[in-house]
Amino acid sequence: EKDEPGKQVQVTYRELLELTCRLANTLKRQGVKRGDRVIIYMPPCPLAVASMLACARIGAVHAVVFAGFSAESLADRIQD
Repeated sequence: EKDEPGKQVQVTYRELLELTCRLANTLKRQGVKRGDRVIIYMPPCPLAVASMLACARIGAVHAVVFAGFSAESLADRIQD
């Protein structure tokens, strides 16, 4: 579901798997490996879900922060 009522995006399991694998490969090319920590800062959407799954797929620990936090709050969450 999007923020606007009546707006939604449908993704099949296959599409989600393909996106997840592409993101996992991109993260690996960027040097992310098992045990690394990754912060995901994006709105709730299929790409955010695929990003979380991609981190799990390569064994990276991930945390999700959404917009709306002050700079100090973001820094605290990232440090945690």
